[in-house]
Amino acid sequence: MTMVTWVGGLMFFAFVLAPVAFHILPSTHEAGLVVGGTLIVLHRIGMACGTLFLLATSILWLSRRADRRTGYLIQLALVAIMLSITAYLQNSVLPRMERDRVQAGGDIDATPTDDPARRDFERLHPLSERFEGVALLAGLGIVFLMATQSDAPETVNS
Repeated sequence: MTMVTWVGGLMFFAFVLAPVAFHILPSTHEAGLVVGGTLIVLHRIGMACGTLFLLATSILWLSRRADRRTGYLIQLALVAIMLSITAYLQNSVLPRMERDRVQAGGDIDATPTDDPARRDFERLHPLSERFEGVALLAGLGIVFLMATQSDAPETVNS
């Protein structure tokens, strides 16, 4: 459930909230404020959900026979990637983008294209999008594995 919550949030953000905000709001500055603020909350939700998923999946992995652990190991690796990406974005990329936005007077689009803050923001923004995309793909991989993995009780042959 935690992984589906996180992946659903990522999908809603990428395919609904961000496009609607940039289409409906009167300026890219206002849309950016909404999207940036939402992303911070989504990252917090993701870190909580990912940590719970990591703990629960670790317990499942430990409770399975060695020949039934592969799917769980892949899920653990993918959630570790998702958590690492989210922590990196939340603690490194997004603060630098916010610093650039403030240095640009609050509105990146109103800043000359040769301004160092704008150039740095425009370098970091696609990086952020790519990393979010990788996190989403990893999450979809986990959901797929969960859907195909049998949790039927194991039987031990005598």
